Amino acid sequence: MSAVLQSLSTELADAVESAGRAVVAIHARRRIPASGVHWRPGVVVATHHTISRDENITVTLPDGTTAPASLAGRDPSTDLAVLKLAGQSIPTASLRPDAPPRVGELVIALGRPGPSLTASWGVVSGVDGPWRTWQGGEIDSLLRLDLAIYDGFSGGPLIDAAGRVLGINTSALARGIPVTIPVATVERVVTELLERGTIRRAYLGIGTQPVRVPESLARRLDLKGEVALLIVSLEPGGPADRDGLLLGDVLLELGGAAVSDPVDVLAKLGGDRVGKPLAVRVIRGGQVKTLQVTPGERPMSRAA
Repeated sequence: MSAVLQSLSTELADAVESAGRAVVAIHARRRIPASGVHWRPGVVVATHHTISRDENITVTLPDGTTAPASLAGRDPSTDLAVLKLAGQSIPTASLRPDAPPRVGELVIALGRPGPSLTASWGVVSGVDGPWRTWQGGEIDSLLRLDLAIYDGFSGGPLIDAAGRVLGINTSALARGIPVTIPVATVERVVTELLERGTIRRAYLGIGTQPVRVPESLARRLDLKGEVALLIVSLEPGGPADRDGLLLGDVLLELGGAAVSDPVDVLAKLGGDRVGKPLAVRVIRGGQVKTLQVTPGERPMSRAA
């Protein structure tokens, strides 16, 4: 038994050493450095919430030397940021994009909150399907972790027992609970950030809250759902305001799909919806009305 444990221990240490060659420390905030992963040649992936400035960013490489980095783009909705690192010949991460982790699989979270590497091992405690963050970012799968979080955890990789990267760790997307942004999401966001500097997403310029439609009204209007969305704020001159939505309208459907939660609205507002009209059904003055609203391109500070 001791020989088996010793063998496992050696394998895990080797995996950490191998994967750690692509993990850097990022100096872009006042606190301790955060972590990042050398994802592609000259491209470092980090977390948005740990990059508090756009300039004067440096990274500490695995050999302890420092190098300047430039911000190529960031996406608050997925908490990802991309840095450019020129003239450095450090290894890139070995990715595991095709085989998602399983519940109970042994995993290791790496960080580099300074010159030295840190590691925390545990298991994948939950794997669920695609989900959206509160800012509308689409994450391909929800990977929940059962392991300790150390300083500099966010931006570091989650690796398997062979040292392959399963995704980027963050504590900012699920109210402090550690989650991993999977490789598929990171790849998609990195590609778009390198091309455009931002992630293109549609928005309407509304704020909503769920309301229960009175049973008598739902019956009279022949509505299927009991919960809809009350429009409680409207951006002046925004897409919804421009196309005729009003404060107090009760939003029933967007693009033919029923909406009962603000996340439902975000789900209909991907980058491919910018400039393309959507049919909107609302209750106004006790009657159901259908309007056409054309989403605009969402500024980074807008949620819907």
